[in-house]
Amino acid sequence: MTGRDPEEQHRASTPLELLFDLTFVVGFGTAADELAHCLSIGEVRTALIGFCFSVFAITWAWINFSWFASAYDTDDWVFRLLTLLQMVGVLVLALGIAALFDSIAKHEPVANGVMVGGYVVMRVAMVAQWARAAKQDPRRSSVARAYIVTILVAQAGWVGLVIAHVHIGAMLALSVPLVAIELLGPLIAETRFGGTPWHPHHIAERYGLLVIICLGEAILGTVAALGAVVGPGGDGWSVKAAVIGLAGVTLTFGMWWIYFVVPYGEILARRRHRSFAWGYGHIPIFGAVVATGAGLHVAAYYVEHHTSLSAFDSLLATAIPLAIYVLGIFLLYAYLTATIDPFHYRLIAASALVLAASVAMAATGVDLEWCLLVLSLVPWVTVVGYETVGHLHNQQVLASLEESGGGGGRFL
Repeated sequence: MTGRDPEEQHRASTPLELLFDLTFVVGFGTAADELAHCLSIGEVRTALIGFCFSVFAITWAWINFSWFASAYDTDDWVFRLLTLLQMVGVLVLALGIAALFDSIAKHEPVANGVMVGGYVVMRVAMVAQWARAAKQDPRRSSVARAYIVTILVAQAGWVGLVIAHVHIGAMLALSVPLVAIELLGPLIAETRFGGTPWHPHHIAERYGLLVIICLGEAILGTVAALGAVVGPGGDGWSVKAAVIGLAGVTLTFGMWWIYFVVPYGEILARRRHRSFAWGYGHIPIFGAVVATGAGLHVAAYYVEHHTSLSAFDSLLATAIPLAIYVLGIFLLYAYLTATIDPFHYRLIAASALVLAASVAMAATGVDLEWCLLVLSLVPWVTVVGYETVGHLHNQQVLASLEESGGGGGRFL
């Protein structure tokens, strides 16, 4: 474990990494289900707090593993067994999400013990991985030890919160310094101690794969909405069913398209110094994608008449996270490339108009399925803009980075 070549040719995700990612399907799925349920019964406070806390925990666990693996994946039996242990921890974390939401809804002390227990399992494996790197890669032993220290300090804090058995207000206040340690730890380790040899194309592929896993929630939400129409007690196969199915798949496909038109790997290879903000900036992106799927679940509850929400409110459950996702894509691109394309302002404005049109339709009493169909066109504004004009800007950015040699520096 001496560190992989950050310029290795044809570096791709391994079968083990793909298997590891499957455990996050459970975590994101549970968070999405709880979010949809809480929103459908009007528990907005519980929905937002529980979902944000859960998504951060899930995503952060994935980030910890993926960046380490990008730099130090030996794929030997020790690495595999420690990865197995981390997978167990992810599943334990997922099993604790429902209890977290329930405790917040009942205004009881936060029941995050199972989630933190899952993190303890994952962190035991992660610390073992870093200890191995510290021993076998003497040149980078300082950065490995820095990771170990910050992981242990942060985890001790989370365990302390479980023991303290506090309510959600105190939990949120006390979580701020712990989250700061979690986020700043890797930044300090990489900038002050020399950094790790992560691979830009590999890490870009890993993030793209997690986006696809998150998009699976939108497909599940579409199926749930379809099931509410064609299943027992529904209207059966009809125009309504066709419109809902078309809206869900069109929305998911458009969200996929606008993410993958950006050559993140090529840009990261030339702008390694912007990797941290790019990587951390994906946390709300992942959350927005999962929440969009949860919003389609809320639409299913509306169709089944199992919600206290109106059609307008049900549509907002999908429209708001979709808006966050689309805007987030533009912000990530602008930051990573250090460019501002005036054409992007027009695309954002046009996307906002389409989104506003769907919301206005819901407010005036138009059936939810037609509102969803119009809403599904929001990402397609960017798709059309990119395929007609925007790709030229991409080419210019890559050419400029090639000429400048990437802009210097390794980290933010």
